[in-house]
Amino acid sequence: ACLRPQSTCICALVVPTPHTTDVLILQHPLEVNHAKNTARLLHLSLPGSRLVVGEVFDDVQLQALVPHGNIAVLLYPPIPAGQVPHATSGPSDTTQLAPASQVTLVVLDATWRKSRKMLHTSPALQRLPRLALSDLPPSAYAIRKAHAPGQLSTLEATCAALAQLEGTPEHFAPVVAAFKSFVAQQAVLTLQQSKPA
Repeated sequence: ACLRPQSTCICALVVPTPHTTDVLILQHPLEVNHAKNTARLLHLSLPGSRLVVGEVFDDVQLQALVPHGNIAVLLYPPIPAGQVPHATSGPSDTTQLAPASQVTLVVLDATWRKSRKMLHTSPALQRLPRLALSDLPPSAYAIRKAHAPGQLSTLEATCAALAQLEGTPEHFAPVVAAFKSFVAQQAVLTLQQSKPA
């Protein structure tokens, strides 16, 4: 189910966790086969999520991916005015949003550089209201380099956003625990691969 080789299978880590918010993961093609990518674990852990691979998404594609009647909200930090032509700030305060059951959380799964390119080439994404996270604990994503303080993995950021939207901080703890086990597993594999034969 995880589409990984048997030696690095993560299916045993998956803990299906119900959620009210619709989750749409837009994954950059270069992330699909990346060994340290967390989107597949996230997708398998959230039964109501969808994972779509692509780099550019137009209005028609995005509209087809968002359930009728839902409000799509992009999980992404605010971008300074003028940096992206069609960007909107959107509500960072979740009390301004519709009930969680009527929200589609759109998540970009890519490196920061690639996610910016996805935004730049997809005005439809730029126009979505933003949900920015704040006051978060440090990331446990020790196996990939963060380029700035406060940057989280796709899985960590999505769980934090869902907890914020649904008002259930501890509900997604099993998914985060699975993520930490994944990080530990990958660290061991990296160490084994670095040892001389």
